[in-house]
Amino acid sequence: MFNPDHLRLPVVAAPMFLVSGPALVTACCRAGIVGTFPALNQRTAEGFEQWLTEIEADLNDVDHPGFGVNLIVHKTNPRLQEDLDICVKHKVPLIITSLGAVPELVEAVHSYGGQVFHDVINVRHAKKAAAAGVDGLIAVAAGAGGHAGTINPFGLVSEIREFFDKTILLSGCQSTGGDVAAATAMGADYSYMGTRFICTKESAADAEYKTMIEDSNAIDIVYTDKVSGVNANFLRPSIEAAGMVLADSDHDKKPIDFGKELLAPEEGSKAWKDIWSAGQGVGAIDNSPSVAALVNELSEQYKQALARVGQYPR
Repeated sequence: MFNPDHLRLPVVAAPMFLVSGPALVTACCRAGIVGTFPALNQRTAEGFEQWLTEIEADLNDVDHPGFGVNLIVHKTNPRLQEDLDICVKHKVPLIITSLGAVPELVEAVHSYGGQVFHDVINVRHAKKAAAAGVDGLIAVAAGAGGHAGTINPFGLVSEIREFFDKTILLSGCQSTGGDVAAATAMGADYSYMGTRFICTKESAADAEYKTMIEDSNAIDIVYTDKVSGVNANFLRPSIEAAGMVLADSDHDKKPIDFGKELLAPEEGSKAWKDIWSAGQGVGAIDNSPSVAALVNELSEQYKQALARVGQYPR
């Protein structure tokens, strides 16, 4: 099960579509942080279970904090129940839910001792998820990669903490160990770090995708609904390379069908294969080391940040 005692840093590597797989998950866990991946990164439920078996075997010889699986809780995801049953069968330590907090799912995960963390972009969603009994809330703040919110992290974490006394994770613009220290200082229990792990050797991202992140700054991140129908952060160079024009008058995008988009990546869906997501923390990323080397670097930066804070009078 999820074991914080084996964490080297309070970091969860976020599940990223078409990026996170067994290699990235196991490397993260072995380095002392939580590795996660979306169930729908595998085309079939059988393939998904195969990945779980592979991850369990690769981590069998080491103490680690646990790993997690992201489930899309949305009516357009026809695999939800099948994938949940597989997670229960394998007793996946951590389930990360998106687009719906369902008490029955939480109960199923709790039945074997697992925990459920849920993505939220505002307090209204956070209160609904808390009422469903989730163990943690992932505050997806302004500047996060993918389907991010627009609320400043200070405000979002503070408001959630007023009514939620369980685990809070902060997502958005965290690329260094200093960012991790800042997140914990403001009241989050863990940093939820995605974009930084795209640029690692174990990531399944295209080499061009990694290079684009390394060459980009915050100004290159575009928050738009023109790509998928839902507001999200994308790399402007990838949008331009796909031939899209982001004009204010462009309102012809239909709402995203998550099941169709996520289950058919090989069909060339521009929204996910050709246009790449990233958060505003890209400016701090200029290389693609191994996960082990990255966690070493983050750990040193984290210690240095804590030491700087400790210099001030209490």
